Amino acid sequence: MRSEIVVVGSLNADLVTRLERFPAPGETVTALDFAVHPGGKGANQAYAAARLGGRVAMLGCIGRDAYGERLAQSLRSAGVDVSPVHRDAEAPTGLALITLDASGENQIVVVAGANARLTPELVQAHEARIAAAAVVLLQLEVPLGVVLAAARIARDGGATVILDPAPAQPLPASLLKCVDFLTPNQSELQALTGRAVGGQAEHAARSLANGSRLRVIVKMGDAGALLVEADGQAFWPALRVEAVDATGAGDAFNAALAVALAEGRPLPEAGRLAVAAGALCVTRAGAQPSMPTRQEVETALVR
Repeated sequence: MRSEIVVVGSLNADLVTRLERFPAPGETVTALDFAVHPGGKGANQAYAAARLGGRVAMLGCIGRDAYGERLAQSLRSAGVDVSPVHRDAEAPTGLALITLDASGENQIVVVAGANARLTPELVQAHEARIAAAAVVLLQLEVPLGVVLAAARIARDGGATVILDPAPAQPLPASLLKCVDFLTPNQSELQALTGRAVGGQAEHAARSLANGSRLRVIVKMGDAGALLVEADGQAFWPALRVEAVDATGAGDAFNAALAVALAEGRPLPEAGRLAVAAGALCVTRAGAQPSMPTRQEVETALVR
């Protein structure tokens, strides 16, 4: 039985500043503190999946610098196989500049760095491993050609493909045909469909699925998550928690979904596990430091 989760995506150093409130345009505010955390949507998902008990490999690109080694070591510490991670001699490791307000909401600016040096050729070099995976996790912080190459290999090999469409951008039909689960949040869903979502998330998600095998899971923050598929829909309500930092919550969700599916669990159970992991993530600061363990998630589900 297939069991490995392969993550193809970004690795970033997260430079995090906390504020009482976000500044208005042209305004200067004083930060409460500053910290550096390992991050990047790809690395976050790999780290979270390993913390949840998954067997995980990471394929991405870092620079030959201190930030890059710190990111690789963080993944190793969680049990992620980082042997497919490429060290680029010409580009620095990617960065994410993150500001948090007192409510835990975030604003993020990403500097691609070495993530932009990941190529379809580097993906092809790991074709056998991607094709043999149970689940392949993808995001959009690396070049779109890389995402498409990985998705095609995964589809042809029979792996389940989960795509987090963030940062949101137009997605070619050739990519969507390779995806089993598309997991936008509400703002990404609006960007992908070109229509205001508001209370109409189901209709927007169904327009993306468009009668195909694609399943759309809309991550709705503290409300929960909505699954829309060709023959119906389901809603998984969120756990009630006190939010500290929303960074990484979507990554925790996708990681938990991947782990559950790789274990062969039914989709309703996978969805509940994913919602719980996302909720627990926001109760702690940082992306990877906030990722819950499997025991924490399962305990939260039985409360």
